[in-house]
Amino acid sequence: MSDQSDSNSRDQSTAGSEIELALAQIAIEPGDVDGNVERATAAVGRAAAAGADLVALPELFNVGYFAFDEYASHAEPIDGRTFGRLRDAAIDHGVAVLAGSIVEDLAATDAVSTPAETGLANTAALFSADGALELVYRKHHLFGYESAESDLLVPGESVDTATIRGFTVGVTTCYDLRFPELYRELVDSGAQLLLIPSAWPYPRVDHWEALSRARAIENQCYVATINGSGSFDDADLLGRSTVYDPWGVRLASSGDDPALVTATVDPETVEGVRSSFPALADRRR
Repeated sequence: MSDQSDSNSRDQSTAGSEIELALAQIAIEPGDVDGNVERATAAVGRAAAAGADLVALPELFNVGYFAFDEYASHAEPIDGRTFGRLRDAAIDHGVAVLAGSIVEDLAATDAVSTPAETGLANTAALFSADGALELVYRKHHLFGYESAESDLLVPGESVDTATIRGFTVGVTTCYDLRFPELYRELVDSGAQLLLIPSAWPYPRVDHWEALSRARAIENQCYVATINGSGSFDDADLLGRSTVYDPWGVRLASSGDDPALVTATVDPETVEGVRSSFPALADRRR
């Protein structure tokens, strides 16, 4: 694919309702923030050149999820360098970008509200094609099993959606996949497309695939899981970034190497599935 951008000359109006979604499964080197961000922005450019309308990146793509000792030294505010680079990439290439996620320094963030006055959070940001900050999501469920995440980070509190080119989009992160009630909340807010940046490691391949597909089936929406590629001292990311449709059918997927996964998604398909098989209407609370 070409790295050449057609910038903001691309028509961002929706002639139809469908959009082209790209999952950027980049190589993540532990602690190599400059290199990782460079690979992320390059992936945005390649995706845009291939016709993407929305590009999504993995969890902690700049520092690497398992680089726990690097979290504090590389923490940034919402308007810091990493999100700034991805915001600029969104504007330069005329595409929406889910920069998901970085270690956020909550004390240094003043652009948006925070769940605590100090501490660190695992934070994703969704930018529109004109660079507007449409959504901020801080990971709710912090992994404690053989992980320092729950000791190092503050959990998020808000669950919001945003509209990108006619799609109502929700965001969660990695371990959140194991907690289905979070996705019900997003669906109740109108979500049609769920983007899930992740750092899912071997050996839990079956869980990665089963949980992602289940979230699509039970919520009758698109689910896109965006994983990284790479090795850490005690973990290897399994890749397998995937787009599932509202029936749980796999539309596109990757292996464990760096890849750009693309699929066409359409909000009218979501509404059609929910209308023809109205399982959500049969919920009892």
